[in-house]
Amino acid sequence: MPYPNPALVGASPLGQQVLNVLYQHRLVSTAQLHHLLTPHHTRAEYLRRQLHQLRKQGLVNVVGRRSHGQATLLWWLTDKGAESVEATGLLPPRPYRMSPEAAAGPLQEHTLATVESGLAFVDWARRLGHECGPLDWAPEIAHYYRDETRPGEELALIPDAVLNYVHTDSKQRTLLTYCLEIDRTQMTIARLAQKIHAYARYHQYTPQHSARGSRPARRAHAPAWRNRYPAFPRVLLILTGASPSRLERRIADLRSLAAADPALSSTAVRAGVTTLDQLREQGPFAPVFTPVLGSPEPTDAWLRPTPQAA
Repeated sequence: MPYPNPALVGASPLGQQVLNVLYQHRLVSTAQLHHLLTPHHTRAEYLRRQLHQLRKQGLVNVVGRRSHGQATLLWWLTDKGAESVEATGLLPPRPYRMSPEAAAGPLQEHTLATVESGLAFVDWARRLGHECGPLDWAPEIAHYYRDETRPGEELALIPDAVLNYVHTDSKQRTLLTYCLEIDRTQMTIARLAQKIHAYARYHQYTPQHSARGSRPARRAHAPAWRNRYPAFPRVLLILTGASPSRLERRIADLRSLAAADPALSSTAVRAGVTTLDQLREQGPFAPVFTPVLGSPEPTDAWLRPTPQAA
């Protein structure tokens, strides 16, 4: 009887991990793959050999990227590679397919920044003895809801990534779920604030079940998010793409807009904002997050409610 999850034909164990990571995260640099999959190796030569072997087999493709005067290779799955991963049944199927045009297109830097943010959690989980691996976040998962201020419309909240992290200490293990929003200083502060507004609306959304016949709709007892999560995810906004002083101003402006939003005045959504550099250098469980609501006192990724936000 065949195994329910067959190995990918012609791929080494490391090659299989590479294909899974590329399937999940779409576009990843050689350096990011090295830090995610072979951090115990001081050099990435073995990984590079595996990547070029996968390319010869037609499973992956590559595009160049020049940043700060240095050339970097970015990898993604071909259709053949994606079909090979899907045949194993190990990962939830994703309809998205990368192409040479998309890999070199305007979303390239945003995709890499999202991977870099997830990589920061993986790196610090290793250092702290927590659990977060290369497949513990998934990009762009749609959350559908309706807003009473926009009747008749079905809206979609699509975080840049949803990340699961197991925080462990001597007393207990706690699963923390985060919705990550990556801002490369490409969008207005108003649009960034609107994302927090959407989380508040999604948190409040309770689906209506239509009764049979002509009876009016009956409201369900549980909000929609409980079908996905045991607790509502914490929202982390990660800023990059500008100087530290400019990012500080964006954080202050975001807090001002959020404080003026009536939808956020009574929300139970926990949201914090930091920079990608702070996240990488100090880790998520250092006081690097500024709460979007309430006191501006920096806190860690637990985002425990401040008195004002509560």
